[in-house]
Amino acid sequence: MKVRLILAAALSVSSLMVSAQDEWTQARQEIHDNILLSASNYVAYVDPTEALTPAPKGYEPFYLSHYGRHGSRWLIGDWEYTDAMKVLAKAHEYGALTARGEQLRQQLDEFYKTTIDRRGDLTTVGERQHHRIGRRMTEHFPEIFGAKNSQVDARSTTVFRCILSMVAECEEITAFNKHLRIHNDVSQAFQYYLNKEPWDRWIRDANKEKRQRVQFDYKNAYTHPERFSAQVFSDLAYVRDSVNAGSFMRRVFDICSNMQSHDDAPNLYDLFTEQECYDLWRIRNIDWYLDYSSEQSPHTQDNLLRNFLATADTIVGQKDFHGATLRFGHEVCVMPLAALMQLGSCYPEVPVERIDTLDRVWANFRIFPMASNIQLVFYRPKKGKPGDILVKAMLNEHEQTLPLTPVSGPYYRWDDVKALFESRLKQ
Repeated sequence: MKVRLILAAALSVSSLMVSAQDEWTQARQEIHDNILLSASNYVAYVDPTEALTPAPKGYEPFYLSHYGRHGSRWLIGDWEYTDAMKVLAKAHEYGALTARGEQLRQQLDEFYKTTIDRRGDLTTVGERQHHRIGRRMTEHFPEIFGAKNSQVDARSTTVFRCILSMVAECEEITAFNKHLRIHNDVSQAFQYYLNKEPWDRWIRDANKEKRQRVQFDYKNAYTHPERFSAQVFSDLAYVRDSVNAGSFMRRVFDICSNMQSHDDAPNLYDLFTEQECYDLWRIRNIDWYLDYSSEQSPHTQDNLLRNFLATADTIVGQKDFHGATLRFGHEVCVMPLAALMQLGSCYPEVPVERIDTLDRVWANFRIFPMASNIQLVFYRPKKGKPGDILVKAMLNEHEQTLPLTPVSGPYYRWDDVKALFESRLKQ
């Protein structure tokens, strides 16, 4: 079916922006409270503070199955820095920068020196994120990691930042229990389920035209570079003739967003108003939803979910097993996997014709910050007593609901969860 252009239909650009500004959504409040959340996939992991729900009486945890994104990193492509730097350098030569524009040029030139040969690398901020996650795993589930026969199987994609994230998490776990048996592995053989394949082959191409049309419309609708440009450039005629102001604003915002991945980086948020941050976030929110959480996109992680199921099958029947399966990869897997598993509110059905309402029900920063993770924690009756295996799901260490009837709180029968997950897979 041919998809109509959103802005050519009932909605106009002006009506879109009125709805964005007039309705104070939960996401708007969260970004108001913490502007760093506007960074989408560049958001640094926020450590949870709430207590976990105690296990049902007579139950104890024995197994944890996990998939986690690498921690905070440098930007991946050189162009992600240099595109903006080239615009500023050219404007500097022309004498078209304000004092703040000159400061921005100098800030980016100086920071760029730290990125040489480090594109995509894990930062020290990212390393600490995984140390803390690993430490909390042992604190929350000492029965899993503290037994004399506890064992951990940890696997990573072949990308360095993922490998080092695995190492950091496992360091904390091994420090907790000197008897722990741990196996780390990295191989191309695991890529078929640890990474995003076969995304490009049968999802991206199938929806390419629809996604690009919708994303183009909203990218233009939510980008308002006039005030930003006047803050950076002293000659607006030069901007009109020589700068793609919207593209430049979005590129600087991406650099600004990722500065939270570093300990000693310039804070560039003074360049943007809160409303501009929210609008630019809405663009990314729509992009990520259409690419990785809508329609058939979650099925890019069928192989990963099958691995969760197959691995659990080999473990839940072992009466004396204590341990974990840890998998390390990328946000392009965490987000669709959360939707495929139907965790909490990770998979709303928002039609293309109403995609401007997405921020009312779905916010990407809740799902895939740096070091984001999904954990399934398995419980069994204590002392070998008979009873159902229970499981609870956590996203970024926050307990999640599933579209099932729980035994109590966030605890579900594994047989029910397994049947749900199997029903979600394409045959």
